[in-house]
Amino acid sequence: MADQPFAVSSHFQLSIGTHALGSFTSCDGLGCAMEVEERVEGGTNGHVWQLPTRLRYTNVVLGRPLSQDTVLVWAWMQQQMIEPFRLPGQLVALGPDRRPLVRWLLDGVLPVRWSGPTFDVDQSQPARETLEIAHNGFLGITV
Repeated sequence: MADQPFAVSSHFQLSIGTHALGSFTSCDGLGCAMEVEERVEGGTNGHVWQLPTRLRYTNVVLGRPLSQDTVLVWAWMQQQMIEPFRLPGQLVALGPDRRPLVRWLLDGVLPVRWSGPTFDVDQSQPARETLEIAHNGFLGITV
């Protein structure tokens, strides 16, 4: 395992359907949680049955410094405002050498929120944007 590449300061590429939305420098919320229903059984006092009910996927929040790729995100969001349509998406984590490490294939992606940069002359930080997306789950995870 020591010779396998791993993500240290990764970039993430996002594409939704035919829309390549560029690279992002942060990714948060990529995950899922199993909801469970508790059932008690009469006469069984040693434990409560935990029954799985559904898998719930969290929204993914991607961030990056403002760039010309913002136009790509806006074009996709405009299309979604006219006719919302869930498309499959692909989120790819790139290693330090910019080669793909892991691909998450997402089902039914929709935009939830886009936040533009805050401009402040007192701060010497790059202007950043964030994109939040919702999805129906993972179609697959590949290397």
